[in-house]
Amino acid sequence: MKEKVISQKLLLYLFLIIFLIISIFPFYWMFVGSTNDTSKMFTSPPTLTIGSKMAENFSNLDGSIGIWRVLFNSLFVSLTFVALALTVCTFAAYALAKFEFKGRNFIFMTFLLSMMIPYQATIIPLFQMFANMDMLNTYFALIAPRLCFPFAIFLMRQNFLSFPTALMESARIDGAGEFRIFLRIVLPSMKPALAATAIYLFMMQWNDFMWPLVVLSSGDMYTFPVALSSLIGFSIIDYGQVMAGITIATVPIIIFFLLLQRHFISGMLGSAVK
Repeated sequence: MKEKVISQKLLLYLFLIIFLIISIFPFYWMFVGSTNDTSKMFTSPPTLTIGSKMAENFSNLDGSIGIWRVLFNSLFVSLTFVALALTVCTFAAYALAKFEFKGRNFIFMTFLLSMMIPYQATIIPLFQMFANMDMLNTYFALIAPRLCFPFAIFLMRQNFLSFPTALMESARIDGAGEFRIFLRIVLPSMKPALAATAIYLFMMQWNDFMWPLVVLSSGDMYTFPVALSSLIGFSIIDYGQVMAGITIATVPIIIFFLLLQRHFISGMLGSAVK
């Protein structure tokens, strides 16, 4: 019986290791590509060893798109968007979940129905609106359109619904104001939901390509997706530069996820202990 359990665990570990390798291999191949020149990208058998062209590729990349400016643009836009959108969506979700007012369900259903509208269908009206306000090619144009994001409101609302209303009533009896109840009692228990929503919003904004491509007109305002797309020429593509750019673009996402994953896990453990 003991040998059967050991064999089952070995098979499970082998299965997990295989899928781990499959999951990590694209990232490893991307990093290897950033250290080699274009001629070694599609050799047969493929080149899987780290090369000596990393410094040259990053130097060429900086000369092509101004990597530090692009990195600043993407970080500033994404982090500002997460902070503002998370604030707006959290307040909206809290109001829709915990306050009784006329038209609450209609407003929530409107948010849900808006999720069914294709994102591409809103680009032309948004472009015309920002053009009329003379705000094209600005950070505001990149950040503002999706601050009230329906899915983030839906996700946070569902978590607020699970919070006991009796605790809020007890705080009101003790004389606590609504804003204090929200900040000191309700919000600390929402760390897992806040972390999950923040990760989703950050990745969505960081990887957004269509809207920045439409609204931006100067290279010094480019975010990573738009800047990397400019490296793809009609006849010549320097894959060393492309892989170097993708490597840099991937690192902030991983760091942001790992930082919030820690808060996500600690929030879940804290809720379990309570």
